[in-house]
Amino acid sequence: MLSVHSIETFGTHDGPGIRLVVFTQGCLFACAYCHNPDSRMLNSESAKKVSTQEIIELLKKEKPYFGRDGGLTVSGGEPTVQSTELKELFSEVKKAGFHITLDTCGAIYNQEVNEIYDLTDLVMLDVKHINNDWHKKLTGQNNETVLQNAQYREKTGKPMWLRYVLVPGWTDQPEFLEEWARYFQDFKTIERIEILPYHTLGVYKYGELGLPYRLEGVEPATKEQTLQAKKIFDQYLENVVIR
Repeated sequence: MLSVHSIETFGTHDGPGIRLVVFTQGCLFACAYCHNPDSRMLNSESAKKVSTQEIIELLKKEKPYFGRDGGLTVSGGEPTVQSTELKELFSEVKKAGFHITLDTCGAIYNQEVNEIYDLTDLVMLDVKHINNDWHKKLTGQNNETVLQNAQYREKTGKPMWLRYVLVPGWTDQPEFLEEWARYFQDFKTIERIEILPYHTLGVYKYGELGLPYRLEGVEPATKEQTLQAKKIFDQYLENVVIR
């Protein structure tokens, strides 16, 4: 059974079409801007145990609304923390005929995660920074596994979306935006790149949990900053959108 933080029905921002979105509990990264810090610990008292069959039943109820593009998205936290349970879920959902999207930060790279990728119709990979030192500063971990996952997905030839959270002073450096774009410019599987402007909507959760907020004083990304990042990406990449 999956340890689940929350479930969203009729989701429209986590993959194509209308989707059932399952947010799993547990993550190896500690992103400075995380808007769900309560989802980091795997064994949280607030988490619920949800079976594969329960998720499939929810999918069947929502099926009339999915149309051609909708289906299941599993996000987090970081879903691959629970790789064995996730592999079982995806295997059964695939048998049931639903579109599967994995929304991941790429924190884990191993054979079982590769097999999970093979079961997905779409991987949405959040590549938080191309520079390893800045990635460590931002998440507490290096970006080696993230890039390994990107390379594996490219090798499979199956669709991938990339996501990039634009944080003023942290992820908006022009030289690193260009390096990020150049790294991915020859990938053939990337269908879409989403720039997500940093916001402060989840800051209140840190106070509720008694946690320090490392981006205190950092203002949300402006329209001008976001458009400048898009302009750099557009020089090397196609289908770059601001979300």
